[in-house]
Amino acid sequence: MPDWTYHPLRGLAAAAVGRRRSQRTALRLLASIGSRPAGARLIARGFGHRHPPERLAGEIAGVPVTVRLGISVPPSLAREAVRAMHPLGAGVVEVAPVSAADAETVRQAAAGRSIPVVARVCDPEAEAALTSHVDGFTSSGDPHVVQVSDPSVTAAAAALEEPGAIVLARPEVLVEAGPGWFARVTEAATPTAPAPRLRNVGRDPRRWPAWWWALLVGLGMTGAGLGAAAITLGPVLLWYDRDYLGMTLHDLHAANHHLVHFLQHDRITMAGTMVAIGALYTGLAVGGIRRGWPWAREVYLLSGVIGFPTLFYFLATGFVEPLHTATTIALFPMFVAAVRRTPHAPRWRLAPEGPEPERRRALVGQLLLIVTGAGLFVGGAVISVVGLTGVFVPTDLAFLGTSAQTLETVSPRLVPFIAHDRAGFGGALMAAAVAIVLLSAWGWRRGEAWVFWTLVAAAAAGFLPAVVVHGAIHYLDFIHLAPVYFGIAMTGTGLLLARPYLCARASARPKD
Repeated sequence: MPDWTYHPLRGLAAAAVGRRRSQRTALRLLASIGSRPAGARLIARGFGHRHPPERLAGEIAGVPVTVRLGISVPPSLAREAVRAMHPLGAGVVEVAPVSAADAETVRQAAAGRSIPVVARVCDPEAEAALTSHVDGFTSSGDPHVVQVSDPSVTAAAAALEEPGAIVLARPEVLVEAGPGWFARVTEAATPTAPAPRLRNVGRDPRRWPAWWWALLVGLGMTGAGLGAAAITLGPVLLWYDRDYLGMTLHDLHAANHHLVHFLQHDRITMAGTMVAIGALYTGLAVGGIRRGWPWAREVYLLSGVIGFPTLFYFLATGFVEPLHTATTIALFPMFVAAVRRTPHAPRWRLAPEGPEPERRRALVGQLLLIVTGAGLFVGGAVISVVGLTGVFVPTDLAFLGTSAQTLETVSPRLVPFIAHDRAGFGGALMAAAVAIVLLSAWGWRRGEAWVFWTLVAAAAAGFLPAVVVHGAIHYLDFIHLAPVYFGIAMTGTGLLLARPYLCARASARPKD
């Protein structure tokens, strides 16, 4: 499990089943999932772990390892460690001390391994029994092997600076620090360069970097959202809306005096969500992709893969909105350019380690943001389905004081027109939710203030217009607005808990 569930929930788990049993259960669960190739990839990708830099590769006892960072466990934990540690970012598992009586346990643990396994044996009989079953043997006097029992990321990263040094953590390190310790040490030990500046972009679009294209998409989404809000607060209907409906704004008001306000409420929430997506993409471009975070491009890509295809909702609603189509056609090539361009080398700056209570509070905040994002995704999916099928929920019809059948008698195109707005809002909400979940899951690091401000901007753009417009039109049904209130409470609490951690001062310069 990731740190954002391990630390916030470990107290509850310990109270329910006991501290030792909860720890072994967590390790066995990771081992069970990690023992399967698909499960190992799921853990590695889901936790945001990426390939370590080549400079961290090396060898231990003559055995090549992709990263000179691993764990030293007793034989009783060997089976679970061999299966769980590789997807968490470890490069080697040392089993120690191993006696002849432990040989069979170690043989079974090493069978089918996907990570180098070395043993530190106590006697020649154990070495003879394991020669053909493990990758090598270590000795207690090896000067290149650094055993660490302190969960300090800084100390472990400093030890890796020594050429040829192998850092092996004891089990209590992961118990105290959490499963993300290997990834945090690897990032701290990764050499970085200064991030590119605006003046480095140049004027030739053929040479524009990925982050610049991603930034243009973010700014374009923000502008499109603000434009949609201006239209909604002004004329409400454009010429093509009136042509499609065969009705004017006056006609709509005459048919149902709540109908124009209902259209405005749908479109303002959609516009706010578009601005939120723009804020998320802008933050990912400038704070993430520009600085070489490999996960930032993936967040941007997965969100866009959800958002852009929602243009084709018109196949179900029957209404093609020209401005929506034009915006998509203009932004999609930029989106493709952003995800196709070669990503930057590491250019981030990590803040020094701070107080552990600060990190623990931030992990609770991280969990709250991820849960909120997941809830928004489910909500967006439900809204999309409703928009493409029944269109209205009971509280909508209660506000309008009418039925869908009555609205269809006003104009056969009125319900499909509303369905387009509603389904489009659901699709945009899903795209924003994916970005919120993955940014919160993968971007939570001390000193990454851009993550905090990106989420603040997205939350303000998404929640504030929704609350204001519902109040302005007196659509105040508590059940209808309960998810919004819950989202605001969860997001606000999560960001308050995480602010000292995310907004901590970063180191003065990148590591050379």
